[in-house]
Amino acid sequence: MCGIVGYVGPNEPQNFLIEGLEKLEYRGYDSAGVAVNDNGEIKVRKAVGPIANLRKLIGDENLGGHVGIGHTRWATHGGVTVANAHPHTNMDGSLALVHNGTVENYIELKEQLQAEGVRFVSDTDTEVACMLVSKHYKELGDLKEAIDKAASEMEGTYVLVAVAADKPDMLVAHRRNAPLIAAKGKDFNMVASDFCAILKHTKDVYLIENGDTVVLTQDAITIYDEKDQQIERDLMHIGWDVDAADKGEYEHFMLKEIHEQPKGIEETLSRSLTEDNRIKLYGIEMTAEELDKYNKIVIVACGTAYHAGLAGQRVIEKVAKIPVEIDVASEFRYRDPFIDDKTLFIAVSQSGETADTLEALREAKKKGAHVISIVNVVGSSVARESDQVFYTFAGPEISVASTKAYTTQLLCFYMLALYFADIKGTITEEDYADFVEELKAIPAKIEKCFELEPFIKRLAADYYDREQVFFIGRGMDSCVAFEGSLKLKEVSYISSFAIAAGEMKHGTIALMEPRTIVIALATQDALFDKTVSNIQEVRARNAHIISVAKEGNISIEAHSNETMYIPNCRDEVSPLLSVVPLQLYAYFVAKDRKCEIDKPRNLAKSVTVE
Repeated sequence: MCGIVGYVGPNEPQNFLIEGLEKLEYRGYDSAGVAVNDNGEIKVRKAVGPIANLRKLIGDENLGGHVGIGHTRWATHGGVTVANAHPHTNMDGSLALVHNGTVENYIELKEQLQAEGVRFVSDTDTEVACMLVSKHYKELGDLKEAIDKAASEMEGTYVLVAVAADKPDMLVAHRRNAPLIAAKGKDFNMVASDFCAILKHTKDVYLIENGDTVVLTQDAITIYDEKDQQIERDLMHIGWDVDAADKGEYEHFMLKEIHEQPKGIEETLSRSLTEDNRIKLYGIEMTAEELDKYNKIVIVACGTAYHAGLAGQRVIEKVAKIPVEIDVASEFRYRDPFIDDKTLFIAVSQSGETADTLEALREAKKKGAHVISIVNVVGSSVARESDQVFYTFAGPEISVASTKAYTTQLLCFYMLALYFADIKGTITEEDYADFVEELKAIPAKIEKCFELEPFIKRLAADYYDREQVFFIGRGMDSCVAFEGSLKLKEVSYISSFAIAAGEMKHGTIALMEPRTIVIALATQDALFDKTVSNIQEVRARNAHIISVAKEGNISIEAHSNETMYIPNCRDEVSPLLSVVPLQLYAYFVAKDRKCEIDKPRNLAKSVTVE
C-alpha cells in the first residue's frame, strides 16, 4: 500500500525522493510528501492527490540538505487531507517520521501523550508514532534508541523511518512485519519499501528482517537485530532492470503486462523443466516419503492469487490425488483451522508482502505445517518465512490489476500437480508427457489469443456502458469466471459478479433482464453440453451472451450473441488461455470508460495491512 523512500548522501535529496515516490505510485496512494533536513532545519512539503501535485507545490524551490524521507499514503486513519499526509513532525518540528502499516494501540498511546501535554494536528496513527519517538528522543538523546523504545510500546504492523534536525547526516528505520530494504550506493545510501524506488540508482540491497533497526549515513548502513546486536546481512543484487518497470510502447502497464504473459510463462516453465521434459521444481525438493506424510494440502491466498488457487486445488486433486482445501487468507486464522505437521500449506502472493497471507502462513507454521510459497518477488517476507519457495518469473508487475502474476501462479500449480503426481505414481508416463507438451505450447497459444484484440476492442466499445455483468462457467471455467469478474470490477468499476453456471437457477437468474451482459466460459469439453444448457437459461431471459469456447466448438454460436475462441488444449490448462480475452475485455472497457487503469481508485498493489 503506502510507499517509503529515504536518502542520505552528498546530493540534495529532493529529486531522489520524488523520483522514488513516482516509482512507487503503482502501489496505490492518495497523498504524498517529503521531509528534508537542511542543515538542522526540517522542511516538510505535502500534497493530496498525485505526486504531480507535490512536484507543483515544490516547484523551483530548492529544499537543500543531504538527508530526506518521502512517503505516499493510502488513507487508513483519517481522511485524505494535507494534515493527515506523511511525513509527520513533532510539535516543534525538530523530528519528522513516515510510517507504513497500522499502530493498533494508537488510541491508548495518543491518550497517554495528550495527558503529557502533546497536541495533535491529524487523525492518524502515524502522528502518534512520531510523537512517541520524539518523546523518547528527548529522554534518551539517541535516535536509534528512541525508535527502538517507541517500537517496543507499539502494537501492530509497521515500518518507521525518522530524521532529526540535529542529525543532518543520518536517518533511522525500524521494521515490524512490513517490507523494508536498505540500498547501498557508490557514495550514498537509501531505504525503501520496494525495489522499484531505488533501481535507477543502485541494485545492491540489504533485506531488512523483522525487528531490525537500521541506521543510515552517507558512508554506512548499520543493521541491528531485535536483540540489539549489530549484525551483518547478505548484500543482494537485484537481477532486473529499471526498464522492466517502464511502460515502453504501451499506454498502460496493464496492457504491457498482459502481453508479457507468454514470456513470463516460458521463463517460469524453463527453470523447472529438464532437458528430457521432466518437471524438477525450481526451489522445491520433496521425496516420496516426505510427500506421503501429508494427508492434505491447504492453499491460502487473497484476491487474484486466491483465484489461481481455486484452479490449483482442482488440478492437484485430479492429477496427484491429494485432498486440497482452499481458504481466503483474511478468514483463515479466525476459524481455528485443522492444521498440523501432516499438512502441506501453500501460500500464494505476487508481492510476498500481503499481510493476511503472511499472518496465515505464520499461523500454519505455529501449528506445525510445512510451508511452500508461490511468490513473484525474490526475498519478500512470504518467501523468507516459508520452508520452501517456488518463484514465478513474471518480472515486476506494476499495474494494480494482476495479470501475468496470475497466469504464472497457475502454471506453478500445474507443475506442482505434475511433480506430486510423478512422485506418487498417480499419472501414466503417456499422460505426463502429454501434459508437459501442453504447458510448453501455452506461450504460443497465448500469442494466438492476442489476435482477438481488435474483436475485443469492438465488444468493449459496444458494451462499456453496461453497469452489471455476470460471469459463468463450470469446472475450471468457474475458477476463471471469478478472476474475469474481479478484473472487470477492479479497473472499470462495473458491478460484476461470478457464479458457477449450475448455481444460476438458485437465485441469481432472478437478476437476468434485457441488456444484462453474461460472459459464459464454455471451454471444458467434458462439461460443454451442461454449460450450453445454462447459457440457454439466461438467453431465454433476453440476457446478452458473450461466450468463450475452444476453436471448433462452433455450435456455441447458436446460443450466443458473440463468441471468442481460444486455441484447443486440455481442459485442465484452459484457464491459462481463457483468462486472456477476459483481461483484455476488462482493459478496453476501462479505457472506454476513461478509468485510471493502472491505479484504480481505493486499491493498492501490495496490501500490507490486515
